[in-house]
Amino acid sequence: MQYNSVILTIATVNFDNIVSFYTQLLEQKPNKLIPHIYAEFQLAGLKLGIFKPKSANELEFVTNTQSPLSLCLEVNNLETAISHLASLGYPPPGITSIASHGTEIYAYDPDGNRLILHQSK
Repeated sequence: MQYNSVILTIATVNFDNIVSFYTQLLEQKPNKLIPHIYAEFQLAGLKLGIFKPKSANELEFVTNTQSPLSLCLEVNNLETAISHLASLGYPPPGITSIASHGTEIYAYDPDGNRLILHQSK
Protein backbone atom coordinates (compact mmCIF):
# COMPACT_ATOMS: atom_id res chain seq x y z
CA MET A 1 0.00 0.00 0.00
CA GLN A 2 1.24 3.47 -0.83
CA TYR A 3 0.49 6.50 1.35
CA ASN A 4 0.64 9.94 -0.21
CA SER A 5 0.60 12.09 2.92
CA VAL A 6 -0.03 12.05 6.65
CA ILE A 7 -2.27 14.39 8.59
CA LEU A 8 -1.96 14.73 12.36
CA THR A 9 -5.18 16.04 13.87
CA ILE A 10 -5.97 17.54 17.25
CA ALA A 11 -9.54 17.40 18.56
CA THR A 12 -10.66 20.33 20.67
CA VAL A 13 -13.85 21.83 22.04
CA ASN A 14 -11.91 25.14 22.31
CA PHE A 15 -11.58 25.41 18.55
CA ASP A 16 -11.09 29.17 18.08
CA ASN A 17 -8.59 29.42 20.95
CA ILE A 18 -6.50 26.48 19.70
CA VAL A 19 -6.53 27.67 16.07
CA SER A 20 -5.43 31.11 17.27
CA PHE A 21 -2.62 29.56 19.34
CA TYR A 22 -1.27 27.49 16.43
CA THR A 23 -1.64 30.43 14.02
CA GLN A 24 0.61 32.44 16.35
CA LEU A 25 2.98 29.56 17.18
CA LEU A 26 3.49 28.53 13.55
CA GLU A 27 3.38 32.15 12.34
CA GLN A 28 1.00 31.31 9.52
CA LYS A 29 -2.73 31.20 8.87
CA PRO A 30 -4.44 27.88 8.16
CA ASN A 31 -4.38 27.00 4.47
CA LYS A 32 -7.82 25.41 4.86
CA LEU A 33 -10.42 26.87 7.21
CA ILE A 34 -14.05 26.03 7.86
CA PRO A 35 -14.88 28.51 10.65
CA HIS A 36 -15.58 26.87 14.04
CA ILE A 37 -15.21 23.36 12.52
CA TYR A 38 -11.85 22.64 10.84
CA ALA A 39 -8.49 24.31 10.25
CA GLU A 40 -5.47 22.82 8.51
CA PHE A 41 -1.90 24.11 8.49
CA GLN A 42 0.64 22.96 5.92
CA LEU A 43 4.08 22.46 7.40
CA ALA A 44 7.17 21.07 5.71
CA GLY A 45 6.38 17.37 5.38
CA LEU A 46 3.32 17.48 7.66
CA LYS A 47 -0.24 18.65 7.63
CA LEU A 48 -1.61 19.57 11.04
CA GLY A 49 -5.39 19.45 11.23
CA ILE A 50 -7.49 20.76 14.09
CA PHE A 51 -11.13 19.80 14.36
CA LYS A 52 -14.07 20.36 16.65
CA PRO A 53 -15.70 17.02 17.47
CA LYS A 54 -19.39 16.57 16.88
CA SER A 55 -21.57 17.32 19.92
CA ALA A 56 -22.31 13.62 20.40
CA ASN A 57 -18.56 12.89 20.75
CA GLU A 58 -17.42 15.93 22.77
CA LEU A 59 -17.37 14.12 26.12
CA GLU A 60 -14.74 11.68 24.83
CA PHE A 61 -12.37 14.57 24.14
CA VAL A 62 -13.17 16.72 27.18
CA THR A 63 -12.49 13.92 29.69
CA ASN A 64 -9.19 12.78 28.13
CA THR A 65 -6.67 13.65 30.85
CA GLN A 66 -3.29 12.79 29.32
CA SER A 67 -2.50 11.85 25.76
CA PRO A 68 0.57 9.72 25.01
CA LEU A 69 0.94 11.67 21.75
CA SER A 70 3.40 14.57 21.44
CA LEU A 71 3.73 17.11 18.66
CA CYS A 72 7.48 17.39 18.12
CA LEU A 73 8.71 20.54 16.42
CA GLU A 74 12.33 20.82 15.34
CA VAL A 75 13.54 24.42 15.59
CA ASN A 76 16.71 26.19 14.47
CA ASN A 77 17.14 28.00 17.78
CA LEU A 78 15.58 26.57 20.94
CA GLU A 79 16.00 29.76 22.98
CA THR A 80 14.15 31.78 20.33
CA ALA A 81 11.35 29.17 20.27
CA ILE A 82 11.07 29.29 24.08
CA SER A 83 10.84 33.09 23.98
CA HIS A 84 8.17 32.88 21.27
CA LEU A 85 6.04 30.49 23.37
CA ALA A 86 6.47 32.74 26.40
CA SER A 87 5.34 35.76 24.37
CA LEU A 88 2.16 33.82 23.51
CA GLY A 89 1.53 33.26 27.22
CA TYR A 90 2.60 29.60 27.27
CA PRO A 91 6.15 29.46 28.62
CA PRO A 92 7.52 25.93 28.93
CA PRO A 93 7.21 24.86 32.59
CA GLY A 94 10.47 22.93 32.72
CA ILE A 95 14.10 23.29 31.81
CA THR A 96 15.85 22.13 28.66
CA SER A 97 17.29 18.65 28.60
CA ILE A 98 19.74 16.79 26.41
CA ALA A 99 18.29 13.92 24.38
CA SER A 100 19.84 11.62 21.81
CA HIS A 101 18.70 13.90 18.99
CA GLY A 102 19.72 17.22 20.60
CA THR A 103 18.42 19.68 23.17
CA GLU A 104 14.70 19.74 23.94
CA ILE A 105 12.02 21.17 26.17
CA TYR A 106 8.42 20.20 26.82
CA ALA A 107 5.65 22.76 26.49
CA TYR A 108 1.86 22.58 26.25
CA ASP A 109 -0.80 24.19 24.07
CA PRO A 110 -3.91 25.80 25.63
CA ASP A 111 -5.69 22.41 25.76
CA GLY A 112 -2.72 20.73 27.47
CA ASN A 113 -1.48 18.84 24.41
CA ARG A 114 2.23 18.14 24.76
CA LEU A 115 4.65 19.94 22.48
CA ILE A 116 8.30 18.93 22.34
CA LEU A 117 10.52 21.64 20.91
CA HIS A 118 13.96 20.37 19.99
CA GLN A 119 17.11 21.68 18.42
CA SER A 120 19.29 19.08 16.69
CA LYS A 121 22.94 18.68 17.59
